[in-house]
Amino acid sequence: MQSNAWLIIAIPLLGAAVLLLAGRRANGWGHLLGCATVIASFGYALALFSSVGGSEAGARSLRLFSWIPVNSLQVDFGLRIDPLSLVFVLLITGVGSLIHIYSTGYMAHDQQGRTGRGNTERRRFFGYLNLFVAAMLILVLGNSFVTLYLGWEGVGLASYLLIGFWQQRPSAAGAATKAFVMNRVGDVGLALAIFLLFARLGTTQYAEVFARADELSSGTVLAIALLLLLGACGKSGQVPLQAWLPDAMEGPTPVSALIHAATMVTAGVYLIARANPLYSMTEVGQLVVAVVGAVTLLVGCVIGCAYDDIKKVLAYSTVSQIGYMMLAVGLGPAGYALGIMHLLTHGFFKAGLFLGAGSVMHGMHDEVDMRKFGGLYRYMPITFATFGLGYLALIGFPFLSGYYSKEAIIGAAFAEPGWRGWVLGGAAVLGAGLTAFYMTRLMLMTFFGERRWQNRTTSEGEAFHPHESPAVMTGPMIVLAVGSVAAGFLFTSGERLVHFLSPALGELHEGHTVLPHSVIPVLTLGLSAVGVLVAWLVVGRRRVPDTAPERVSPVVRAARADLYGNALNRAVAVRPTVELADGLARFDRAGVDGTVNGVASTLGALSRVLRRWQTGFVRSYAMSMLVGGVLLVAALLSVGTP
Repeated sequence: MQSNAWLIIAIPLLGAAVLLLAGRRANGWGHLLGCATVIASFGYALALFSSVGGSEAGARSLRLFSWIPVNSLQVDFGLRIDPLSLVFVLLITGVGSLIHIYSTGYMAHDQQGRTGRGNTERRRFFGYLNLFVAAMLILVLGNSFVTLYLGWEGVGLASYLLIGFWQQRPSAAGAATKAFVMNRVGDVGLALAIFLLFARLGTTQYAEVFARADELSSGTVLAIALLLLLGACGKSGQVPLQAWLPDAMEGPTPVSALIHAATMVTAGVYLIARANPLYSMTEVGQLVVAVVGAVTLLVGCVIGCAYDDIKKVLAYSTVSQIGYMMLAVGLGPAGYALGIMHLLTHGFFKAGLFLGAGSVMHGMHDEVDMRKFGGLYRYMPITFATFGLGYLALIGFPFLSGYYSKEAIIGAAFAEPGWRGWVLGGAAVLGAGLTAFYMTRLMLMTFFGERRWQNRTTSEGEAFHPHESPAVMTGPMIVLAVGSVAAGFLFTSGERLVHFLSPALGELHEGHTVLPHSVIPVLTLGLSAVGVLVAWLVVGRRRVPDTAPERVSPVVRAARADLYGNALNRAVAVRPTVELADGLARFDRAGVDGTVNGVASTLGALSRVLRRWQTGFVRSYAMSMLVGGVLLVAALLSVGTP
């Protein structure tokens, strides 16, 4: 079973090749093939999971072929099968299968499907989805940092294609380019970390790097840890590289669910967790990871409170929840497994929330402005129920999946010594209250209150007729809702997940919290309840205006501007880069081209002068030779005269 684990990657990769190369002949059945490949990969992953189990003996490295045999750089393409990679494979293929199934219904009613090329566009969409899944599987199953980098870049390419799927829309093309470029910034850090590892250890294989990590100096370990963190920030949308992630909402909603819930944005968390032997050697590196996570979770919460676009609110919720995961893995052995647990529970409820948002858009003619919703629970009961369960799991309602994983992270943050416990734990608790506020606001504006869509028309002049989505869309939503309810209990019962991950992440270390253990859940639930209450007072008891108020506080104005993240990126990175490029272009024109053109002009002028001597008359040439001969003789005679 383990020797054929490469089939988990090969099946969706083959599906992508067929869908993208078969052309029109695959239009009629391309979406079915796209679903079948990922479902088959999930089935094989389940069988592999059953055969491996969670024992230390279950960790295997499978060599497939020699990939880069260049002198001392010998990189084999291989797979690492251990508890950490297996849980990611199950998440990617399991949630990915549900998203593929959902997409068969969603893309059938997409605006692109109403054109003559609808089937072609749908086939291409499923080809990109299969490519994305295959690249993500390479990322988590690779047995070296170089193999991980291959999947890392493959995910970046596939996400670019999916975010910009509606290429005729300038906003989608711009969002895809923005995501691609900002991810490249983080990728530079990952590449430099790999170069440094090879320069110091002569290998990039996980097993060899971690076994010989004690050969590295403390400064080298810190440098590698910070460079890996830069790569993780780019891929996982962490401060300061988070600005691309909300703009990625320009892609179809299933893309948002795939990228923001279970796969791409979790790659950074996987990278930090996979490199845990290195991070456990540098306390400063761990602290930087935890601080980045704490700052990001608050940034995502604050901005999420100010948006009216349902998908962008969920996008910033993802930024915040990934911040919780980064905070957890930054706590070292006390948080590695907790970060992965929250990653898994988040995969269920956030995927369900995005698919629920897509269902709302499906019934509301692709409208995303929550100010044009209201009272939809009567017309979309299944969407309302599944979305509601995802909402409760996200805000940490007791005994739902998010409650178990988030409470564990908050407790671990408060267990940090000294000021760290107060700062990191306080940020995590405050984030819980803000999350409850903006998600309750979303629920109230979308499903409750007056029906603000009545007497309105769409951009095409059609009246709104909210309706429930077909079973092919609601079915995956129901499955994810079940996971939102039960996953946390299943993972924490008997510390099942922690024990399963211990061979890859080590044993969970629990410290003494700066607050009593009994106070932390009460404090968290209390702040969450306050957030719900404030949202009800602000939104539930008042009429929601048709447009966002213009007279707002500076905090709200800053949140609407993404806390000036885009402005900061333009000032720090974009504008200096553009000015440098313009300066180099001017130097090229004036300096390089000017020198070349000046030499050419000088030679041209000289040739025009010399050309006047070339008359073509023999008598002129004879006269020139005579004069030259006389001058030469005169010169010789003058030299020989004493």
